[in-house]
Amino acid sequence: MSMEKKPTSDQLLSLYRVMLTIRRSEEQLAKMFAAGLVHGACHTYVGEEAVATGVCAHLRAGDMVFSTHRGHGHALAKGVSPGALMAELLGRETGVSRGRGGSMHLFSPEVGMMGTSGIVAPCILQATGAAYAFKLKGLDNVGVAFFGDGASNNGAFHEGINMAGAWKLPAIFVCENNLYATEIAYSSVTANPEVATRAASFGIPGVAVDGNDVLAVYKAAEEAVRRARAGEGPTLIECKTYRTRAHAEGMRDAGYRSQDEINAWKQRDPIATFRKHLLEDEDAGEPELQKIESDVESGTVAAAKFAQASPYPDPATALTHVFAEETNR
Repeated sequence: MSMEKKPTSDQLLSLYRVMLTIRRSEEQLAKMFAAGLVHGACHTYVGEEAVATGVCAHLRAGDMVFSTHRGHGHALAKGVSPGALMAELLGRETGVSRGRGGSMHLFSPEVGMMGTSGIVAPCILQATGAAYAFKLKGLDNVGVAFFGDGASNNGAFHEGINMAGAWKLPAIFVCENNLYATEIAYSSVTANPEVATRAASFGIPGVAVDGNDVLAVYKAAEEAVRRARAGEGPTLIECKTYRTRAHAEGMRDAGYRSQDEINAWKQRDPIATFRKHLLEDEDAGEPELQKIESDVESGTVAAAKFAQASPYPDPATALTHVFAEETNR
């Protein structure tokens, strides 16, 4: 975890709070799914919290994030509230997409969360497009795509990153390599499982980091964001991580992977590891961490109550946002 420029104490505690918020929110969503309250699928991010947290810590509201079917963590790290996230999965009007999108269609442009998608890899092209727009407008904002290892074998990966590299666009491509595309081992479908090495083919930097180490992700993202804002072009960051729950709630945990493998990764839990690091380096004391944990716990409970108390959308508005509406402009 050596770093040239160490984050301040406030920044370190913020990283811990964000990771914990993602974890507790998704644990609550898993309970809601089991109770039959969630409408549609629910792909949790448990075990991968360090990636979204470490990257989004460097982003402004004007920077745009494009995400995947496993996007709860990206939305929360970019500024969506736990209440709005939970309400969305429960199909309520107060949800981040007014209850119309569910888990895989989280959209909040006011904080730069430009959508999650159940389709693999289009987020790479969308982030490239956003970065192109920023460059044309002379803005120093960045476009960020979060995607899984399976997306790296999709044509959109090559098309999007090639274009961003050729035009030196302010884009950051973050591959969350959790070893499995749904239940297919990544190593069984590619001769080169090292995603970061593919960056050389596009003439851009490729960086591989421990995706369970929030400070390693934070450092890699810091340099990538700096390069992008300075007009030096895109970066591909491969974060080696692991989801410790099933691909989606209700699916099997093991069978396509061993229980021993799951248990081994649980021992490398990014939140517990970071908590231990904060205490050992005396960046925080038990009282500070316990205060954050208490705040996040009470915030999660309040968010769940808010979501469950929120109304469903009026059926009369079912076609709202489906078709273009005439305006006076």
